[in-house]
Amino acid sequence: MQNPDSHSGKGKQVNFELNLVPFIDLMSTAICFLLMTAVWTQVSMIQIGSSIYGKRNDTGQVEQPEREQVNLRVDVTHQGYVVNWGKQSVRIPKVGEEWDQTTLVKQLGDIKQKYPNKLDGIITVQDDLKYNELIRGMDAMMIAKFTEIAIATQGAGQ
Repeated sequence: MQNPDSHSGKGKQVNFELNLVPFIDLMSTAICFLLMTAVWTQVSMIQIGSSIYGKRNDTGQVEQPEREQVNLRVDVTHQGYVVNWGKQSVRIPKVGEEWDQTTLVKQLGDIKQKYPNKLDGIITVQDDLKYNELIRGMDAMMIAKFTEIAIATQGAGQ
């Protein structure tokens, strides 16, 4: 009887064993690369404090808080601030090279007098501006007693 492992013909014996280690290395590297470059490259909206859209209850439904129904949005642009509430819009141009935070606080204070129960607002900023201008706009909203602020990119807030 002949041993099945022995080779009894001409030619070379073929090795069918595959080395999967390089393939696994390549796939793990590709997965790491995809995870690092995936959806986390751009933030569309960040909620600060409690949600301006309401909190979920035990049944999963969103409870709408009682507040003024006018939408407030402050846009930080290269030309200055743009304050939008309801269907009205006011442009606050830059003074020299600085954004006019004093006028912004005054304008937001006037809106707060018209809508004293309103606490929420959205601030948007153009992607290529410094975060310092975003923070100064948020500070102005906090001074005017709009304490529930959502941050959005310029395209998402409009």
